[in-house]
Amino acid sequence: MSAEVPGPSEAAGPPPLVRLLQEFTLEANRYVDTAGGRNDMHRTDLNALAVIMRHTARNQVVTPGLLRKELNLSSPATTALIDRLHSSGHVVREREGADRRQVQLRMTPKAYRDGGAMFLPLARHMGAAMENFTPEELEIVTRFMSSMIEATVLAGEEAARGPEPDQHPG
Repeated sequence: MSAEVPGPSEAAGPPPLVRLLQEFTLEANRYVDTAGGRNDMHRTDLNALAVIMRHTARNQVVTPGLLRKELNLSSPATTALIDRLHSSGHVVREREGADRRQVQLRMTPKAYRDGGAMFLPLARHMGAAMENFTPEELEIVTRFMSSMIEATVLAGEEAARGPEPDQHPG
């Protein structure tokens, strides 16, 4: 008599495309952990640099408060993070503009160089993979991924709020 445990049916679980997105997320996280670890940087450090880079590209001021909010960190954890990035030469604190009390965070040229070197293998392999698709296909995938990011943000906001109260009379 076999003691085999039956596995889930093929129909169980998320659709194949969602499984692929989950797999991509897992592999991207593994890459970040490996690349960051080889450079003595935590995932949170790399996430912080990504936040700073994104806002800088939009000509937006990046403050410790913005970083705290976007990374969902406590104030002490944010200070420790900024201290690490400052000590490693990746971020400078500046006071500019009318309110000299407000600290602004800026990435250094070293951060751009280190980040570029860290993510060059990923960019090279992704670029090669994208060469197998037409511009039209890439445009569709770009729209799809943008929609998936928006859906994930909405789901995260919903999860942060907690379950909605039951709308149906009992």
